[in-house]
Amino acid sequence: MDTNFSTIHWAKDATIYEVNIRQYTPEGTFAAFQKHLPRLADMGVTVLWFMPITSISQEVKKGSLGSYYACSSYTKINSEFGNENDFLNLVNAAHELGMKVIIDWVANHTGRKHEWMDLHPEWFSHNEAGAFTERNGWDDVVDLNYSNNEMRNALMGAMQYWVRDFKIDGFRCDMAHLVPLDFWVDARKAVEIIRPLYWLAECEDVNYHRVFDTTYAWALMHASEKLAKGEAGVHDIYNVLHDYAQYPVGASKLLFTSNHDENSWNGTEYEKFGAAAKAWAVFTQTWKGIPLIYSGQELPNKKRLAFFDKDQIDWSASQPALHDFYKTLSTLRKSNKAIVSGDTFNLPTEANGIMAYIRHDEASTVLVVLNLSSAHHKFNLSHEKLTGTFRNLFSGFTYQFNNAASFELMAGDYLVYMKE
Repeated sequence: MDTNFSTIHWAKDATIYEVNIRQYTPEGTFAAFQKHLPRLADMGVTVLWFMPITSISQEVKKGSLGSYYACSSYTKINSEFGNENDFLNLVNAAHELGMKVIIDWVANHTGRKHEWMDLHPEWFSHNEAGAFTERNGWDDVVDLNYSNNEMRNALMGAMQYWVRDFKIDGFRCDMAHLVPLDFWVDARKAVEIIRPLYWLAECEDVNYHRVFDTTYAWALMHASEKLAKGEAGVHDIYNVLHDYAQYPVGASKLLFTSNHDENSWNGTEYEKFGAAAKAWAVFTQTWKGIPLIYSGQELPNKKRLAFFDKDQIDWSASQPALHDFYKTLSTLRKSNKAIVSGDTFNLPTEANGIMAYIRHDEASTVLVVLNLSSAHHKFNLSHEKLTGTFRNLFSGFTYQFNNAASFELMAGDYLVYMKE
């Protein structure tokens, strides 16, 4: 990370929740979502990431409502969600409950019709025929021209607007690696004149940690999908995690089982991981990194949400079935520093699909055992730190370990033990 930047203190043990406003409620508005804030705060969410809230281009739009990621303005709010006061009220309500707010920032491209185009066509990319164009095969967007300094300054000014006028706490930057790194350096410097923020990048280029606090763990996601299909082993998971451990000091990875792209295009976590979906969720909350929960995962939502049309999440249950599951894990993260910043010791086992590790610091020791396979396994674990009285995080029962222990796990089972 640039020596001028450091991760803001509250982000280091964050639990991020991605908000899909369009699909969250029948109304699909900021005001309707605001009613869910107390529940989410109780569940342990500390950071709300809102998918793009800016107005959507209507030219060549996708589906009946268009893509969040094809904006027509960087400073106008999508009227589908409400107005400026509605969003400001939502941010203030989140802050009152101790949560932070970050917004999705789409800096690589705009929609096919953007308010800058008439006055500043040179701010956009053009093909050889002189028409607006883009380079990734997304026909509803146009790439911005980063060789134009006026455009860069205007974009940074728009980012400052959201921080200054709406008191947001950071940005999740869409496809950040498609934007020149030097722009992000300049943008962070320019925006943090107002105040320090949290910066999350949808990219996996380690160089971007010069600016960003957290980047996506796409390689881990791909390895976990291969494991679920029987095309990889747990050693492949550990290889990816070893690569992440070589990242610069202070860099963190976003750990997830779902997000808006995964859910809509590749399937829910239950489609991808089957019985192991919850075990993988436990991993995201107990490995070193920043866990992400996507809208409805706490239900759990088992359907793919439409991306360009209305397809609301069903909140008819009195309380989401996995509310306490996530609350228990987030409470562990907040109360146990070993989870956030401790050392990690991997525990080998002969059982295929079993992942076991210890998180440890001077004050605490946590054992995590996950059956990521679709089979039943009996196995033994041993480690010098596996000694003393441990309490099961979910059942509350205590067990005595003496450097070793035997386990029997059904498909998808997970265990978390804390040393007393």
